Amino acid sequence: MFRSDCCSGMLKGNEDMGNVWIDGVGEISLVRSQRARRITLTVRPTGLVRLTVPCGVSRARALAFAETKVAWIASARQRVAARQAAVPPLPPEAERERIEELRRAARVDLPPRVERIARMFGFSYGRITIRASRTKWGSCSFRNDLSLSLYLMALPERLRDYVIVHELCHTIHHDHSPRFHALVDRCLGGQERVLDRELKSYVIRR
Repeated sequence: MFRSDCCSGMLKGNEDMGNVWIDGVGEISLVRSQRARRITLTVRPTGLVRLTVPCGVSRARALAFAETKVAWIASARQRVAARQAAVPPLPPEAERERIEELRRAARVDLPPRVERIARMFGFSYGRITIRASRTKWGSCSFRNDLSLSLYLMALPERLRDYVIVHELCHTIHHDHSPRFHALVDRCLGGQERVLDRELKSYVIRR
Protein backbone atom coordinates (compact mmCIF):
# COMPACT_ATOMS: atom_id res chain seq x y z
CA MET A 1 0.00 0.00 0.00
CA PHE A 2 1.36 3.43 -0.96
CA ARG A 3 0.32 6.90 0.28
CA SER A 4 0.73 10.53 -0.71
CA ASP A 5 -0.14 13.35 1.72
CA CYS A 6 -1.05 17.03 1.85
CA CYS A 7 -1.12 18.73 5.30
CA SER A 8 -4.30 20.21 6.74
CA GLY A 9 -6.39 20.51 9.93
CA MET A 10 -7.65 17.81 12.35
CA LEU A 11 -10.81 15.63 12.18
CA LYS A 12 -12.91 13.03 14.00
CA GLY A 13 -14.95 10.38 12.03
CA ASN A 14 -15.46 8.51 8.74
CA GLU A 15 -18.04 9.38 6.10
CA ASP A 16 -18.30 7.77 2.67
CA MET A 17 -18.28 10.58 0.10
CA GLY A 18 -18.84 8.31 -2.89
CA ASN A 19 -16.69 7.63 -5.94
CA VAL A 20 -15.28 10.08 -8.50
CA TRP A 21 -13.70 9.58 -11.93
CA ILE A 22 -10.35 11.28 -12.56
CA ASP A 23 -8.84 11.28 -16.03
CA GLY A 24 -5.68 9.21 -16.18
CA VAL A 25 -6.55 7.43 -12.93
CA GLY A 26 -10.08 6.10 -13.24
CA GLU A 27 -12.51 5.78 -10.36
CA ILE A 28 -11.36 6.69 -6.85
CA SER A 29 -13.26 6.49 -3.57
CA LEU A 30 -13.57 9.49 -1.24
CA VAL A 31 -13.80 9.20 2.53
CA ARG A 32 -14.05 12.06 5.02
CA SER A 33 -12.16 11.17 8.20
CA GLN A 34 -12.45 12.78 11.62
CA ARG A 35 -8.97 11.57 12.54
CA ALA A 36 -7.15 12.73 9.42
CA ARG A 37 -4.74 15.66 9.66
CA ARG A 38 -4.05 15.82 5.92
CA ILE A 39 -5.45 14.86 2.56
CA THR A 40 -4.19 11.33 1.90
CA LEU A 41 -4.13 9.20 -1.24
CA THR A 42 -3.80 5.45 -0.71
CA VAL A 43 -3.22 2.89 -3.44
CA ARG A 44 -4.43 -0.54 -2.33
CA PRO A 45 -2.81 -3.85 -3.38
CA THR A 46 -5.73 -4.26 -5.81
CA GLY A 47 -4.79 -0.95 -7.48
CA LEU A 48 -7.89 0.83 -6.15
CA VAL A 49 -7.32 4.41 -5.00
CA ARG A 50 -8.80 5.97 -1.85
CA LEU A 51 -8.77 9.71 -1.15
CA THR A 52 -9.10 10.53 2.56
CA VAL A 53 -10.32 14.07 3.25
CA PRO A 54 -9.93 15.84 6.63
CA CYS A 55 -12.71 17.88 8.19
CA GLY A 56 -12.62 21.46 7.01
CA VAL A 57 -11.20 20.57 3.59
CA SER A 58 -13.59 20.98 0.69
CA ARG A 59 -14.31 18.22 -1.79
CA ALA A 60 -13.06 20.48 -4.59
CA ARG A 61 -9.71 21.06 -2.89
CA ALA A 62 -9.27 17.34 -2.23
CA LEU A 63 -10.00 16.49 -5.87
CA ALA A 64 -7.62 19.19 -7.05
CA PHE A 65 -4.92 17.58 -4.89
CA ALA A 66 -5.67 14.16 -6.39
CA GLU A 67 -5.45 15.55 -9.93
CA THR A 68 -1.91 16.76 -9.22
CA LYS A 69 -0.96 13.20 -8.22
CA VAL A 70 -1.89 11.33 -11.42
CA ALA A 71 1.75 10.44 -12.19
CA TRP A 72 2.36 9.42 -8.56
CA ILE A 73 -0.70 7.12 -8.61
CA ALA A 74 0.50 5.45 -11.81
CA SER A 75 3.94 4.90 -10.27
CA ALA A 76 2.45 3.57 -7.02
CA ARG A 77 0.28 1.11 -8.96
CA GLN A 78 3.37 -0.17 -10.76
CA ARG A 79 5.18 -0.65 -7.45
CA VAL A 80 2.18 -2.48 -5.97
CA ALA A 81 1.97 -4.77 -9.00
CA ALA A 82 5.69 -5.55 -8.76
CA ARG A 83 5.48 -6.78 -5.18
CA GLN A 84 5.86 -10.53 -4.78
CA ALA A 85 3.43 -12.66 -2.80
CA ALA A 86 5.52 -14.57 -0.27
CA VAL A 87 2.79 -17.21 -0.19
CA PRO A 88 0.41 -17.19 -3.19
CA PRO A 89 -3.21 -18.08 -2.31
CA LEU A 90 -4.34 -21.70 -2.35
CA PRO A 91 -7.74 -23.44 -2.09
CA PRO A 92 -8.98 -23.55 1.57
CA GLU A 93 -7.94 -27.16 2.33
CA ALA A 94 -4.49 -26.73 0.80
CA GLU A 95 -4.13 -23.40 2.63
CA ARG A 96 -4.83 -25.07 5.98
CA GLU A 97 -2.23 -27.73 5.23
CA ARG A 98 0.32 -25.08 4.24
CA ILE A 99 -0.29 -23.08 7.43
CA GLU A 100 0.33 -26.18 9.55
CA GLU A 101 3.47 -26.99 7.58
CA LEU A 102 4.77 -23.43 8.00
CA ARG A 103 3.85 -23.47 11.69
CA ARG A 104 5.85 -26.64 12.28
CA ALA A 105 8.83 -25.22 10.40
CA ALA A 106 8.56 -21.89 12.28
CA ARG A 107 8.54 -23.61 15.68
CA VAL A 108 11.75 -25.39 14.78
CA ASP A 109 13.52 -22.46 13.10
CA LEU A 110 12.45 -19.19 14.71
CA PRO A 111 13.01 -19.60 18.49
CA PRO A 112 16.65 -20.73 18.17
CA ARG A 113 17.21 -18.08 15.49
CA VAL A 114 15.93 -15.39 17.88
CA GLU A 115 18.07 -16.78 20.71
CA ARG A 116 21.18 -16.82 18.53
CA ILE A 117 20.70 -13.24 17.29
CA ALA A 118 19.79 -11.95 20.76
CA ARG A 119 22.92 -13.53 22.24
CA MET A 120 25.06 -12.11 19.43
CA PHE A 121 23.98 -8.51 20.16
CA GLY A 122 23.18 -8.75 23.88
CA PHE A 123 19.38 -8.40 23.69
CA SER A 124 16.94 -9.72 26.30
CA TYR A 125 13.35 -10.64 25.44
CA GLY A 126 10.32 -12.31 26.99
CA ARG A 127 8.12 -14.92 25.37
CA ILE A 128 8.04 -15.83 21.69
CA THR A 129 4.65 -16.42 20.09
CA ILE A 130 4.27 -17.71 16.55
CA ARG A 131 1.06 -16.65 14.82
CA ALA A 132 -0.51 -16.94 11.37
CA SER A 133 -0.40 -13.15 11.03
CA ARG A 134 -1.01 -11.82 7.52
CA THR A 135 -0.61 -8.14 8.40
CA LYS A 136 2.75 -8.04 10.21
CA TRP A 137 5.94 -10.05 9.93
CA GLY A 138 6.58 -9.46 13.62
CA SER A 139 5.95 -7.25 16.64
CA CYS A 140 7.37 -6.56 20.10
CA SER A 141 5.21 -5.75 23.13
CA PHE A 142 6.10 -3.28 25.87
CA ARG A 143 6.96 -6.31 28.01
CA ASN A 144 9.44 -7.33 25.29
CA ASP A 145 7.42 -10.37 24.23
CA LEU A 146 7.93 -11.15 20.54
CA SER A 147 5.21 -12.18 18.13
CA LEU A 148 6.43 -13.60 14.82
CA SER A 149 4.45 -14.53 11.74
CA LEU A 150 4.81 -18.13 10.63
CA TYR A 151 4.92 -16.71 7.08
CA LEU A 152 8.49 -15.62 7.83
CA MET A 153 9.37 -19.15 6.78
CA ALA A 154 8.48 -18.20 3.19
CA LEU A 155 11.16 -15.46 3.16
CA PRO A 156 14.88 -15.79 2.44
CA GLU A 157 16.87 -16.36 5.63
CA ARG A 158 18.52 -12.92 5.48
CA LEU A 159 15.06 -11.30 5.65
CA ARG A 160 13.99 -13.54 8.52
CA ASP A 161 17.08 -12.35 10.38
CA TYR A 162 16.31 -8.74 9.48
CA VAL A 163 12.77 -8.95 10.92
CA ILE A 164 14.10 -10.56 14.10
CA VAL A 165 16.82 -7.92 14.52
CA HIS A 166 14.19 -5.21 13.96
CA GLU A 167 11.92 -6.64 16.67
CA LEU A 168 14.77 -7.25 19.11
CA CYS A 169 15.84 -3.61 18.73
CA HIS A 170 12.33 -2.71 19.91
CA THR A 171 13.27 -4.22 23.28
CA ILE A 172 15.57 -1.20 23.63
CA HIS A 173 13.57 1.47 21.75
CA HIS A 174 9.79 0.97 21.65
CA ASP A 175 9.40 3.35 18.72
CA HIS A 176 10.80 4.08 15.26
CA SER A 177 12.97 6.98 16.34
CA PRO A 178 16.34 7.82 14.77
CA ARG A 179 18.00 6.04 17.72
CA PHE A 180 16.02 2.89 16.95
CA HIS A 181 16.98 2.90 13.27
CA ALA A 182 20.61 3.63 14.14
CA LEU A 183 20.65 0.56 16.39
CA VAL A 184 19.06 -1.65 13.72
CA ASP A 185 21.51 -0.38 11.11
CA ARG A 186 24.47 -0.98 13.42
CA CYS A 187 23.38 -4.56 14.11
CA LEU A 188 22.96 -5.16 10.37
CA GLY A 189 26.31 -3.76 9.37
CA GLY A 190 24.81 -0.71 7.67
CA GLN A 191 22.33 -2.76 5.60
CA GLU A 192 19.01 -1.72 7.18
CA ARG A 193 17.77 0.30 4.21
CA VAL A 194 18.79 -2.36 1.69
CA LEU A 195 17.07 -5.15 3.62
CA ASP A 196 14.00 -3.05 4.38
CA ARG A 197 13.63 -2.26 0.68
CA GLU A 198 13.92 -5.96 -0.15
CA LEU A 199 11.37 -6.93 2.51
CA LYS A 200 8.91 -4.38 1.13
CA SER A 201 9.07 -6.16 -2.22
CA TYR A 202 7.15 -9.00 -0.53
CA VAL A 203 3.59 -9.15 0.71
CA ILE A 204 2.46 -12.00 2.94
CA ARG A 205 -0.20 -12.86 0.38
CA ARG A 206 -2.21 -11.17 -2.33
